[in-house]
Amino acid sequence: MTDVTDRTQVDTPETGAPKPHWTRRRVLWPLRNLWRSLTSMRTALLLLFLLALAAIPGALLPQRDLNEQKTLEYIAERGTLGTWMDRLQLFDVFSSAWFTAIYVLLFVSLVGCLTPRMIEHFHSLRAKPVGTPRNLSRLPRHVTHTVDGTPDEIADRIDGRLRGWRREVVVREPSKAYPEGCVEVSAEKGYLREFGNLVFHFALLALLVSIAAGKMFGYEGTRILVADGEQGMCNTSTAVYDSFRAGNLVDGTDLSPFCFRVDDFSATFLPSGQPDMYDATIRYAEGTKVGSPDTWTSTSVRVNEPLRVAGDRVYVLGNGFAPTFSVTFPNGEKRTQTVPFVPDQLQTMLSSGAVRFDTPAGLYPDADERRKNQIALEGLFAPTALYHGTLLTSLSPEPDDPAVAIRIYKGDTGLDTGKPQNVYSLDQDLVDQGRLQRQAQVNLSTGQSHTIADGTTVTFDGYQRWVSVQVSHDPAQIWVLVSSVVMLGGLLVSLLIRRRRIWARLVPAVVTAGQVDGDDPDGAGRDGADPDGVDPSDGKRRTVVEIAGLARTDQAGWGEGFEDQAAALVADDADVSTSRRATRRL
Repeated sequence: MTDVTDRTQVDTPETGAPKPHWTRRRVLWPLRNLWRSLTSMRTALLLLFLLALAAIPGALLPQRDLNEQKTLEYIAERGTLGTWMDRLQLFDVFSSAWFTAIYVLLFVSLVGCLTPRMIEHFHSLRAKPVGTPRNLSRLPRHVTHTVDGTPDEIADRIDGRLRGWRREVVVREPSKAYPEGCVEVSAEKGYLREFGNLVFHFALLALLVSIAAGKMFGYEGTRILVADGEQGMCNTSTAVYDSFRAGNLVDGTDLSPFCFRVDDFSATFLPSGQPDMYDATIRYAEGTKVGSPDTWTSTSVRVNEPLRVAGDRVYVLGNGFAPTFSVTFPNGEKRTQTVPFVPDQLQTMLSSGAVRFDTPAGLYPDADERRKNQIALEGLFAPTALYHGTLLTSLSPEPDDPAVAIRIYKGDTGLDTGKPQNVYSLDQDLVDQGRLQRQAQVNLSTGQSHTIADGTTVTFDGYQRWVSVQVSHDPAQIWVLVSSVVMLGGLLVSLLIRRRRIWARLVPAVVTAGQVDGDDPDGAGRDGADPDGVDPSDGKRRTVVEIAGLARTDQAGWGEGFEDQAAALVADDADVSTSRRATRRL
């Protein structure tokens, strides 16, 4: 009888299997199970779905890296809700911690999932076809034929007509089931299906890597340029951009060197006012070829037709009007500015903006006095003016009758305060504090002027077109394209290639007849038939051929013509043309 002490020692090393170490039970096993779950195909598909789901807020909500001002306005309009949305990084989706976590987990899951499958596929490519099953009649597709010839002859015929298949012919020794022995043919095709599946997933992995590399080593910068052939920019520093977004490994000191300027811009519109086509004429030069602008190369940039220079791409994103104003101060000195106005109504291109003019040097020696006499303009620009009383609006985006409705201010415009200001509007705090006082509100057509009380004259001289250009650098762009094409090719291969197996067992006719009927236990055959399968009526050898097929993907993968295809494998050479047409469908 075993006492309690003996029973407690059953799991000790001296009496039985040792207990697993605490580290193995509490750490290694859970980590192994976690890794298996993470690297399963189900988890990879789930993470891919989550990645697509997580990208939705980035498409629906304003993103800080694209338009910070618009994002801040969106947050301010929603108060507490906007603040909490900002804390959840909904306005920085593609650089957020949770989006990055999903991205990295998907990458790890794909690597862990595909590596074992690749190794397994490599071994399967080197393996022999699966041997012939014992009972072929149980397979979904099965036929039996009795043909003239010996098993070896028929086996050679089948083997020759299964070109392109991985096949093996095996001669079985006599056994209890087949006393005269038999010949078995095993063949398999469709390995490219799994190869295409692996290619698709590895291409998806390469796509993720390419996108990540492009984000780390790429950059994007936007700049508004007046299309007058005078204002240009050189891609030499991040300071030349209105906004600049760079990857984590880009510090802005190694930008692709090139310069360009916009000579002209034209836009066509549909009758509804929607834009039809944009066309910007750009002159550019790269590297050491900058020299004189007169020697630069001229090209046309349109929608989806960017300028490609020095490995970068220059896109035209938007456009608008930049009215030109001249201010003549009381001492007769004149200053002129062409300032972009931002469209408020895209269908009519009614635009708004602001202009700030500092006083000429020496007109007001005292700094405080100078700040009290600065001029600021704020108002609307209409390409085709339409008045409702004194209220200005625009009838069309085509500049047929341009006009402006402006408010003229005098005082401190905040130019030398060091405080950042919105270039499209005046600082309302300066107006509320009385530091910037309104002098007049007027409507002006091209060439018209207005003079305020101190003798300062404001003139609307006309307009220029401006364009918003984006310079993009993505060193992995070509790899994104290659990965996408390869991924599509792998998907097509995995969908179109069918994995199939076929087996054939060839047995002398007399042996099979004796087994089936049970009338010939000695294997002597019936009706005087020879044990070697020779029919005494015509002296020909006959073989019973069992052919079975199995589609790895679906039961009906062979279609309805399996019997004809199987018959073509054993058909006589006289019917070779028919057999070739049938075997092509195998």
